[in-house]
Amino acid sequence: MAKAAALLFTCSECGYETGKWLGRCPACSEWGSLIEERAPAKGKVAAATGRPVLRLVEVEAADAERVTTGVPELDRVLGGGLVPASLVLVSGDPGIGKSTLLLMALRELSTERKVVLVTGEESAAQVKLRADRLGGAGEVGILAETNLDEVCATLERERPEVAVIDSVQTLYAPELGSAPGSVAQVREAAARLLRLAKEEGIAVFLVGHVTKDGAVAGPRVLEHLVDCVLQFEGDRYRSHRILRAVKNRFGSTNELGVFEMTSDGLLGVEDPSLVFGRPEDEQPGSAVACALEGTRPIVLEIQALVARTDLAMPRRVATGVDPKRLSMIVAVLGRHAGVALGQADVYVNVAGGVRIDEPGADLAIALAIASAARGVPVRTGVACLGEIGLTGRLRPIAQLERRLAECSKLGFREVLVPEGTAPHGTIRLSAASTLRQAIGLGLDASRPPEG
Repeated sequence: MAKAAALLFTCSECGYETGKWLGRCPACSEWGSLIEERAPAKGKVAAATGRPVLRLVEVEAADAERVTTGVPELDRVLGGGLVPASLVLVSGDPGIGKSTLLLMALRELSTERKVVLVTGEESAAQVKLRADRLGGAGEVGILAETNLDEVCATLERERPEVAVIDSVQTLYAPELGSAPGSVAQVREAAARLLRLAKEEGIAVFLVGHVTKDGAVAGPRVLEHLVDCVLQFEGDRYRSHRILRAVKNRFGSTNELGVFEMTSDGLLGVEDPSLVFGRPEDEQPGSAVACALEGTRPIVLEIQALVARTDLAMPRRVATGVDPKRLSMIVAVLGRHAGVALGQADVYVNVAGGVRIDEPGADLAIALAIASAARGVPVRTGVACLGEIGLTGRLRPIAQLERRLAECSKLGFREVLVPEGTAPHGTIRLSAASTLRQAIGLGLDASRPPEG
């Protein structure tokens, strides 16, 4: 009678392994994260002989040039181009445009370099149809295969400079008994592709699915193995997409790429401020901020809605803004600026689906809320830059000169700033030391309250 295969329980978050099921992972403390798998068969391993240890000062750093992908917004997020022998994970919701973006990059790269697309989700004919719709496939090589052994053997034989795996969750190693997409399969595929990339000098893009929470599907160790993690964001029912780096060993994680989905594919948006930054008309509940994403200043419209409520706990809903930051600003408005919101629901949205992670937009958020609460619009042609402290005082923000220059370029005549800000160019600065003072300067006193 054949001996039954041993069972192994692996944590999908941290990769911890144990021989019995546990409700909570002892390594990362996540509940319900242990997944049952069959333990791999143990084979004989050759004895290690050891390798010489070098002194770090003796190591010659290979000054490899970055590879320009031909998609400027992708190059920006990667830090100036694709590093040879790197492993890049591109994640995002289904239908957001991950495959389209990488197919366009391969098409541009194929004019001068050998590239291969490994597809496990579509047939070669289906990929060809999509490529024709985008304007042609160029000299892109294609392999429709999900067997990890075949994929690695083909890449070793063909030795392309750039390869795309679409997607890593479809690959399977025959020696593992689990299904494709399981923790063991994804971990094995990522580890072998990483080894292949480093040994053969191939730059590899991995397309990864995300869970309903927005995290990359599969073990958390996948994000630790790769060199870069790029996140493709946006509403699939809108035309604009945001590409940002969550992890980048070769560049900044603050850079942002903006695309517009058209019938011809994804087009890079060179000046996102023109898309996100100009309100259609001056109405209560709208203010303009300038956020800094890496080296790129982007002018954004902040929208707010304040509605009376009879609930004991009013709602605080934020889209594109940290909810905790919103709660803090609402508290400061009530305590130090005379804007009572204790019996009102507050909704804040960043137009265009952009997410703001910095405090430089605090003043614009506060003015949008105050404007909505009082029914008075912000003065025409005024932008707001500044951080708000818990005492109600305004604090200066980093790289203010670049933000002012971007506001001036878009035609804003005046900017509300913290007191002590140095003049810049011809744009007028209205300085305020407190939030209460800034609201008095920013709201249009000549307009009667609405609603």
